[in-house]
Amino acid sequence: MPRTLLVNYWYAHPVGHAVEGMRHALGYHAADSELSVSLLLNGATPLELARLCPFLDRVYGVPFTSFMEVASDPWTALVEVPREWDYVVGKSRAHHDRYPGFRTFYDAAEAHLRPRLGCAVVGQEPPAYLPHQDLRLELPERAREEAQATLSGRQAISIILAGSSGQRELYPSIASWELILTELAARYPRAALCLIGKLAADERTLSRVGRGEVERLLAAVPATVDCFDRPLLEQLALFEASDLLVSPHTGFAFAASTVGTPWLAISGGQWHEMFFNGVPVYSLLPNTERYPCFAWGGYLPLIEADSDGEGPRTPSMSQARIREDLPELLAAAELLVEKCLPYEQALADYFPRLLAAYGGDRSRVFSFDGIHRRYI
Repeated sequence: MPRTLLVNYWYAHPVGHAVEGMRHALGYHAADSELSVSLLLNGATPLELARLCPFLDRVYGVPFTSFMEVASDPWTALVEVPREWDYVVGKSRAHHDRYPGFRTFYDAAEAHLRPRLGCAVVGQEPPAYLPHQDLRLELPERAREEAQATLSGRQAISIILAGSSGQRELYPSIASWELILTELAARYPRAALCLIGKLAADERTLSRVGRGEVERLLAAVPATVDCFDRPLLEQLALFEASDLLVSPHTGFAFAASTVGTPWLAISGGQWHEMFFNGVPVYSLLPNTERYPCFAWGGYLPLIEADSDGEGPRTPSMSQARIREDLPELLAAAELLVEKCLPYEQALADYFPRLLAAYGGDRSRVFSFDGIHRRYI
């Protein structure tokens, strides 16, 4: 019998965390292809993505889903997960035990799971682990067919207007998006600008925009196409068919890299860009002296009345900042669309700029699998 590993990546349920868990699982598989690797996720995450990973033998989506509070019984949630494993690796508890849901679930998991050969923090050994692997998902043909039917042979650029954070002020206003999309439509007149996200309420995350805001953009920019609330795999197929994804920082953008789509990140929210997956990323960093950002979940100042009348807004997402950086945004889009920014060059350019944005404070620079250490 092959040795068994459970990657316990139970965490908050946004898409990006599921992608991180899949990437970690790939690192263990890459180090030992004979190892039987399974992945445990929050049941409210998109398990259908993990089921596209041929290197995973099993995917467990546990029905304990509350990160900030204890809303159900974690012991009951774990009943379908086998207890006996050779190895178990899980999230570090150092920075997350203050969240009751996280702490309660990991207390239960540590009591439930019985690793025979070792227990470690995910991304560490044992067993052997190879970082910086490129995760690629093979989408079902039906999803690709639906995406192609939407595009009808047109060039495509995907757009995510906002992530799932409850703070709408962390994302560009609709007036700023109208400015950005109008310029992109002029630069790429044959392109469909696919607005991708989720408005329908269920246990999964929502895009922090409203239907009225989406309709406003559809009316103002004829090149836009409403792709909200389509099945997730179809939305991924739209990413795959696109030359570029443009969005603020959001974990959903991590998923675009799994189908090979470069990302132009309108940076400046709570977190800098830290997930890299073999696909070029251009991070449009603000002038952090004028536009404070990257509080890592902490306090950010607000402009109560932005110049476009759509406040409140963080300074880094204000219309003044968007206008100031629009030429760089368009130049970056061209680099990525024309495939003139190789992956290694993208990282070599980015991390020194990020370090400068932090005023040279290396302690504030972090990345998935620690890839930044190659560049600064």
